[in-house]
Amino acid sequence: MIANHVHDALAQVRTLQAFLIERNMFKGYSGTARILSGTAALGGAAVLALGPVPATPVAHLLGWFCVLSFGLVANYVALAWWFLFDSSAHRNPVMLKPALDAVPALAVGAVVTMALILRAQLDLLFGSWMCLYGLAQIAYRHSLPAGVYRTGLFYVLCGTWFLLAPGVRFLDPWPMGVVFFVGELAGGIVLVRDHRRAPRRELEAAA
Repeated sequence: MIANHVHDALAQVRTLQAFLIERNMFKGYSGTARILSGTAALGGAAVLALGPVPATPVAHLLGWFCVLSFGLVANYVALAWWFLFDSSAHRNPVMLKPALDAVPALAVGAVVTMALILRAQLDLLFGSWMCLYGLAQIAYRHSLPAGVYRTGLFYVLCGTWFLLAPGVRFLDPWPMGVVFFVGELAGGIVLVRDHRRAPRRELEAAA
């Protein structure tokens, strides 16, 4: 009898814990936007490799800047839409606080990019971008699903490989395009599935 009460109490504690974790999860990022960004990275690599783009550092830098711009617009337009029109955001600026978790890694990424360009070390850019973007994903370990954390580890491992492996060339865009396509596809699927499961989890917790 006592064992049954203890079992029920533990089950209620686990349910409450799951409910609190769910309430603390950040819902502002769009899985669809991440998938589109990954697709843009792969498409950008294809254009740089096969299209009428000159094989020069300046042209490839501009190409990756266009890919980055598309990704930023897609993700932050989706974030703004969530903030303005989703009832869970309440248009409360505090709800955007988790989005700041990645800012340090991304800011360092911008500094490292500028330093490598100024020193003509462009072959180190892909690995640096992957590592620092991966660290930005890892920074969300408390506010996004665990799958996003694992995606961050994937980026860090790939970035480490491309920083240390011989023969990596900035003018070969395929490694960058493939890694970011796979990573953003995986991260986007994690977010899409999580958003679909969230209402069911909230109902179960409320019951």
